[in-house]
Amino acid sequence: MSKSWFTHYDPGVPHTLDYPDTTLDQLLRQAAQQHGRQPALIFGSMAGPLLFDKKFSYGWLEETVNRFAAGLQQLGVRPGDRVTLMLPNCPQFVIAAFATWRLGAIVVCCNPLYVERELSHLLTDSGSHVIVALSNLYDRIEQVRQGHSCRCILVNIKEYLPAPLRLLFTLLREKREGYRPVIADTAVAQTHWFQDVLQSGSSMPLPHSSEGHKVATLVYTGGTTGTPKAVQLTHANSIANATALNVWVKAKPAGETLVASMPFFHAYGLTVGLAAATLRANTMLLIPDPRQLRHVLTAIVRHRATLYPGVPTMFIGINNYPDRDRYDLTSLRFVGSSGAPLPPEVQEQFERLTNCPMVEAYGLTEAGVAATFDPLGRPRPRTAGVPLPDTDVKIVDTDTGRQELPTGETGEIIVKGPQVMTGYWGRPQETAEALRIGPDGQPGWLYSGDTGFLDEDGYLHVLDRKKDMIIASGYNIYPAEVEAILYEHPAVQETAVIGVPHPHRGETVKAFVVLKSDASVTAEELTDFCRTRMAAYKTPRQIEFREALPKSPVGKILRRELRETVQDTKAALTAG
Repeated sequence: MSKSWFTHYDPGVPHTLDYPDTTLDQLLRQAAQQHGRQPALIFGSMAGPLLFDKKFSYGWLEETVNRFAAGLQQLGVRPGDRVTLMLPNCPQFVIAAFATWRLGAIVVCCNPLYVERELSHLLTDSGSHVIVALSNLYDRIEQVRQGHSCRCILVNIKEYLPAPLRLLFTLLREKREGYRPVIADTAVAQTHWFQDVLQSGSSMPLPHSSEGHKVATLVYTGGTTGTPKAVQLTHANSIANATALNVWVKAKPAGETLVASMPFFHAYGLTVGLAAATLRANTMLLIPDPRQLRHVLTAIVRHRATLYPGVPTMFIGINNYPDRDRYDLTSLRFVGSSGAPLPPEVQEQFERLTNCPMVEAYGLTEAGVAATFDPLGRPRPRTAGVPLPDTDVKIVDTDTGRQELPTGETGEIIVKGPQVMTGYWGRPQETAEALRIGPDGQPGWLYSGDTGFLDEDGYLHVLDRKKDMIIASGYNIYPAEVEAILYEHPAVQETAVIGVPHPHRGETVKAFVVLKSDASVTAEELTDFCRTRMAAYKTPRQIEFREALPKSPVGKILRRELRETVQDTKAALTAG
């Protein structure tokens, strides 16, 4: 992207930036030194029609992070060790993440919805030394911890709720759901409570030297083999992306309140929420469950939130919320959508509701999260915007990946910039396939697997998201992973999984199944089989039995033809 583009479309955005040469935990230290009284976090929950929440300052957060880091040191955590966080967006996630980075250790992001087999793979693959998790997940963790020399630190979600909610939580939810599990012997079980670790630490952890080029975070994403792999993001990767995004949206230092509803265990939430807000000492409005739209809407109104990054399903939900007109959302000045294509009608309706411009972005976990963004001054509908500062985007042929295609021609999207990962954890072959020499003869280009084209003004049009990947409610679902589970069922001979349109989730999972000649099973039984072996959002919602599946001459199942069949059926029904 030429230097002239930025001055032509948005004079306030330079074509290149100066990035802080530091680490993520040092961003927190700087924020606390300069804006110690500024609210860093707002956390709470709904109790009936009322929202109870509480503010925590940057000064408090810095002090608490130091004590938790010292506590982790006493448990043996050292630079380079991996600490898994199996938490929603809550103060404990923020504390544990910054404490881990302060020790030079690596945060491993884990979706709390993971079932035993998914969690076991993550702990084994990452070699995690500690897992910090919600207390109601303890039984699940214990099922897989045999064979893992991994300490467990349990979090009680009520710890940082306001006093009235803590009491209500104790009286109602804990009694019903058993949030405080019985631990026979904490010394033997290597299990600890979050507050005990916090209290065991001194006011300051032992110092160590950490550098921006070191790996900060492992974020798991799927692959063609169906086995999730960990994207290595360095401190510099996350800080570069956060810096560019803050400049892009013109975020004011200590003057913004960001709706942190995108999960921090996802690269999107981690970068756009946690890192970007801390970099400018802005306030994070923590939403543990983004599906609780009344919490989101009430919190936006009460705290006059200004920044709201999300995925299309969130905005569809707000557009269709029954009492949405009761909520004044005009404090929002920036709304960004990513994770799935944004339908124009959703964008137009949300902009009418909030009187706030809505822009779309394109990115992937391997690129820290964002590669392109619609410029605030000149967004272009049905596009994913233009490259961020210091980021190059090219379109290359899909056969060799070495020939750059001219404007308007469709090919594979490749990306290069300071936010691009260093590789996949422990997977040199897959790293070599993703990070390659580009058409300019230079290494370090990330081959996305997505297809699209650049128009005459440099706007990116994304046509196919990783070809077969399903995006449901903002979550990436890889068909091969779901198929691998279905193949475990003794009645299944062949299967193929695709995404089909869904009015609220964006897409949902559909499985085509060929049964063995002597076997019998119902769709409900297969769904139940999958639900016990993977997170609920990955479980097929639709199952269609077939005599055979379409295949290529070499025997490869053709998902593309299955998608076309679904589209043709839908078109026929519409026409009828």
